[in-house]
Amino acid sequence: MAKSGGPAGPSAIMVERTFRSRIADYVTQTWAVAAAEVQKLYHDPLELFTRAVQPVLWLMLFGEVMARVRGVAPGNLPYLDYLAAGILAQSALFVAIFYGISAIWEHDLGVLQRYLASPAPRSALVLGKAISAGVRALSQALIVYILALLLGVAINLNPLNIAGVAAAIVLGSGLFSTLSLIIACVVKTRERFMGIGQVLTMPIFFASNAIYPLSLMPPWLNVVSHVNPLTYEVDALRALMLTRGVSDYGLMLDFGVMAAATAVLVAVAAKMYGRMGY
Repeated sequence: MAKSGGPAGPSAIMVERTFRSRIADYVTQTWAVAAAEVQKLYHDPLELFTRAVQPVLWLMLFGEVMARVRGVAPGNLPYLDYLAAGILAQSALFVAIFYGISAIWEHDLGVLQRYLASPAPRSALVLGKAISAGVRALSQALIVYILALLLGVAINLNPLNIAGVAAAIVLGSGLFSTLSLIIACVVKTRERFMGIGQVLTMPIFFASNAIYPLSLMPPWLNVVSHVNPLTYEVDALRALMLTRGVSDYGLMLDFGVMAAATAVLVAVAAKMYGRMGY
């Protein structure tokens, strides 16, 4: 028994080391792609400023006006507090949904072919881009947080809650940026992509609980909102971001839906991304 078990020991150790090595390589390759994408922010800091305009307008104009209408936000939650989490999700969505256009630029400039020639798995390339989209969205979160505090929104500044908000933003942005990448792989031209991106953004936003509760929706739209991942992102952000925030579905379900949708989209995008270079 000792002799038959002897050779199996070193073999098992080698398999374990190989598995760990592959995992380490995968993480390194994913991180390298994400870091390369994030570095683009340093070359275009004006992008952060221009993207800050939209949440400012929504909170200061739409939010201040709708705050005078009673009964929109559920419970005793002030409408501006209710809206803040929705606008944070909206800002991240708008950053992510147009992220696929960078893949079209890379295809036109020949950068995509270099990515595909690397030994990195296609899923690592896609996941790296998804993470970088999440990092970009975090810059939007900082702007919304500062503006919300200035407007008197009851923000929960507990570090654990802030970490949870960051996780929800990164996960949600990764989800929609991967969807954007899939669209880019299908259309392959900037003009078509911009048109489809604009068509998708508003329905995703308005068919969610970002600016009004689901109870105010007609039945058919309520059904649509329940299969909209943005609804679960907003629900998680509202529970974590506000001192009186409450999750309607539970944080486990919110993060579970976003994680499952992201995993499916990454798998689909990994297959399509490789074909885009040809």
